[in-house]
Amino acid sequence: MKVFITGGTTGIGWSLAQNYLSDGHYVAVCGRNLSKLPENYREKCPRLSGYSVDVTDRDGLVAAVQTFANSGEKGLDIMVANAGISVGSKTRIPQFSAAVKIMNVNVIGVLNTMEGALEIMRAQGHGHIVAVSSVAGFVGLPGAAAYSASKSAVTTLMESWSIDLAPENIAVTTICPGFIDTPLTQQNPHAMPFMMSSEKGAQIIRRAIDKKKALLLFPWQMRWLILFLNKLPRFIYRRIMTLPFANFSKG
Repeated sequence: MKVFITGGTTGIGWSLAQNYLSDGHYVAVCGRNLSKLPENYREKCPRLSGYSVDVTDRDGLVAAVQTFANSGEKGLDIMVANAGISVGSKTRIPQFSAAVKIMNVNVIGVLNTMEGALEIMRAQGHGHIVAVSSVAGFVGLPGAAAYSASKSAVTTLMESWSIDLAPENIAVTTICPGFIDTPLTQQNPHAMPFMMSSEKGAQIIRRAIDKKKALLLFPWQMRWLILFLNKLPRFIYRRIMTLPFANFSKG
């Protein structure tokens, strides 16, 4: 099986890549900086391919996906759009330049990722696309407006595609984790309840992909908490989110 993972050089993306590699699958990862991969990874992991490309670079990313699909056994079985960012801010005041950057990576990056993958999967008559979204996409988190909005966009995009692509034998899975211990979350000064290691998170994600689940929210504590907040009358939710603990800015 051949699996391509964006944002796969660190964090949960790299843990997921290792999970697939340990089972003998061919894996490609991409990131802005391949130096984050283990030294001499080509010799240590002959089934691993690395591509230095940003997900906002549409042409470069599509070319990387096609190169991987055309190597060895032709084709692409699974595409995982994992790359994402959350730009730090010490205020709840909207930071528009940061918001644009978040949208470019978290939303446009997913579109760029899936463009090349879906072209290949349609031609071969099967495939599986996966996007790593977030529980933050189910509510508007104070101090993280652009991040919440970007993940909401990804979740609804994938839900629509799950219907649109079913007749073409292409499975669609949306992964919505809570807090995973990664270089990205390690920058957060706020509380991160129910934190999980990237290795454990990758195991849970792998099981969901294997089962071709349409939607996964985890861990279970965060799933119930976020769904409860999502169902609250919005004036009550807004009142709760004005409390001091509910500040998801970087300051």
